[in-house]
Amino acid sequence: MLHVLEAVYTLHVFGYTNTWMDEKLMEKPSIKELKLLHANICQALGDPKRILILYALDERPRHVSALAKDLGFPQPTVSRHLRVLRQRALVSTERNGPAVVYRLADSRVVDILDNMRLVMRGALERQSSMLM
Repeated sequence: MLHVLEAVYTLHVFGYTNTWMDEKLMEKPSIKELKLLHANICQALGDPKRILILYALDERPRHVSALAKDLGFPQPTVSRHLRVLRQRALVSTERNGPAVVYRLADSRVVDILDNMRLVMRGALERQSSMLM
C-alpha cells in the first residue's frame, strides 16, 4: 500500500495529474519516478508466470481456476501471482456470485510486453550476427 500512496503523491508533486497520456510522462524520467516504475511495474513483470497470466487475461477475463487450468499451473500458484498483479493494479477483479473474475486492468501492458519481445528479438539477432 505504501508504494501506491508514494506513487500517487509523486505523480501529483511532479504535476502528472492530467491523463496518463500527458506529455510530461514522456519527458526524461527522474530517478524517483524510475524507482516507482521498477517497484510497481517491473518487479510485477519479473516472473514469466505473471506475464503468461497477463497474456491470458488479455484474451478474456477468467476465474482463478480457469486460469490455472488453461495455463497448466497449480491454482495456489496462480492465486499468488494474481495477488501481486492485483496489488500493482495490473489486474482488476469483479465478483460473480461466490467467484472472483480477473481481468486485465490496462491492455497497454500487453502492447508494452509485445514491444519488449520485439526489442529482445532484435537484440538477439544482432548478438548472433556479431558471432558470425
